Amino acid sequence: MCDTAGLPQRGYAVSGHVLVVDDEIGIRELLSEILTEEGYDVHLAENADEARSFRSRQRPDLVLLDIWMPDTDGVTLLKEWATGGQLTMPVVMMSGHATIDTAVEATKMGAVDFLEKPIALAKLLATVTKAIKKTDAPRRVPSLELAALGKSMVVQDLKKRLTQIASHTSPVLLSGEPGSGFELCARFLHPANSPWVEIADRAQLVASPQSYVDKVVNGTLYLPELSELNKLEQKGLMLLIEKLNGGTARLVCASSRNMDSLLASGEFDTRLYYRLSAVSVKVPSLREHREDVPDIANFMLTQMIESKECQPRKFTVAALNQLRNFDWPGNLPQLNNVVRTLAITSLSDEIESEDVNRVVSPLKQASSPPLAQMIPLDAPLREARDVFERLYFEHLIQKEGGSMTRVAEKAGLERTHLYRKLKQLNIRHGKRLDEEL
Repeated sequence: MCDTAGLPQRGYAVSGHVLVVDDEIGIRELLSEILTEEGYDVHLAENADEARSFRSRQRPDLVLLDIWMPDTDGVTLLKEWATGGQLTMPVVMMSGHATIDTAVEATKMGAVDFLEKPIALAKLLATVTKAIKKTDAPRRVPSLELAALGKSMVVQDLKKRLTQIASHTSPVLLSGEPGSGFELCARFLHPANSPWVEIADRAQLVASPQSYVDKVVNGTLYLPELSELNKLEQKGLMLLIEKLNGGTARLVCASSRNMDSLLASGEFDTRLYYRLSAVSVKVPSLREHREDVPDIANFMLTQMIESKECQPRKFTVAALNQLRNFDWPGNLPQLNNVVRTLAITSLSDEIESEDVNRVVSPLKQASSPPLAQMIPLDAPLREARDVFERLYFEHLIQKEGGSMTRVAEKAGLERTHLYRKLKQLNIRHGKRLDEEL
């Protein structure tokens, strides 16, 4: 409850929409009464589910969030908003028995302040006024970070490996497919509040490698594509490494090409490569953790909504399933382009599987070889037939968003016969996304 001692002058009008999240009805109603009298527009939520629902519809100017709630605690909800791209408003945590560690944890996740219950009225109003002013500043749209790449085992293993090497300053080589997230990984390794310098002008490696050393003290030097360096630039990079050696700055390089062929042909300096690849991390392609695609797509859509590039809208479960089943040869940039196209061109507030199919189908056709090249026409009939049937059913599963009922209907098969056929062809169809959520 609020301590009304030291009550300030009341009655002045203030603008701002405040979401109060607390499982105690007395606290909610008292805070609502006080803040409404102060001129705020107040919305109440008694648990995390109600708070999530409200946040999905609109962005409040401030959230007063209780830490201890029965369904989902406030710190967990705060983390959800942060990793989901929805922590674009100030959040003030509230608790009557939180520890210092809990308050510190919440602050690290993005909470702007902490109110201890019972809440003194003067403290409440001062904290709310200060936090609301933060909304007057230009809104920071959340950027895609490694934390937003999902919860799959592949991504968790990647985070663990990067965490293990984060405290070292040895050069790091990131390898993988273009667009798989090299810079996200490099920034994960980057120490907070230190210089971040990207080697965009490679000619400067030749003319003045020392200039990069001067810029990146205690920070991170990032080279986006190692394989593109010519011989002179490679020599400049070797000099740069020598100057960084023993210092506190770190060099992180990325390569989307197989370096073996460049080394074998003599196009890349072997000594330099072994200096750079002493610590190597492979970054997985998007299809290697396709189960994370729905979360990533939702994050990208949230970015667009928060930056007001499109009206509020959401994906249906079937649409997310369609996105998950695509192979994404262009990885994150390709997914981002598809989400952007869907957000801007879809005709309703819900992005349906038909919308996804409209945008993704041309991409499939462009990246797919002709059917005649995919079926071994010189093979025995049974082997060729199995290849065709595998392609046929994989296409239907993709097109129907993973719905086995619709796949069975389109194929003209009983569901039991369909499952038997999929097992025979070793096709993993898994559960439908709506059964997993």
